[in-house]
Amino acid sequence: MSYVDGFVIPVPKKELAAYKRVARLAGKVWRDHGALEFIECVADDVSVGKLTSFPRSVKLKPSETVVFSWIVYKSRAHRDRVNKLVQKDKRMAKMMQPGGAPFDGKRMIFGGFKVLLDV
Repeated sequence: MSYVDGFVIPVPKKELAAYKRVARLAGKVWRDHGALEFIECVADDVSVGKLTSFPRSVKLKPSETVVFSWIVYKSRAHRDRVNKLVQKDKRMAKMMQPGGAPFDGKRMIFGGFKVLLDV
């Protein structure tokens, strides 16, 4: 089964175009190094829940929106190899610096997941 890195990110609405430019570059870098898919989605129908929700998960501010993203790999080992190459890729250097991305990385949620079902 494949492996997925997932992300939930608070992005200032005024920075959404800048985020899209950064994500386009990141997607190219990940795909160039072997990722199978690189998907970026912006919130369209995400309510604030009473206990938990996408907005609550990132302490969303009124001036922000939620971006939900994922990257697909062949396996966990493949993901680890791809990510090592991405970390060394010079195209990512500026983005990896503090303040280099148009969002608050401290409130980003991310993790790696084994695919349970793919229909």
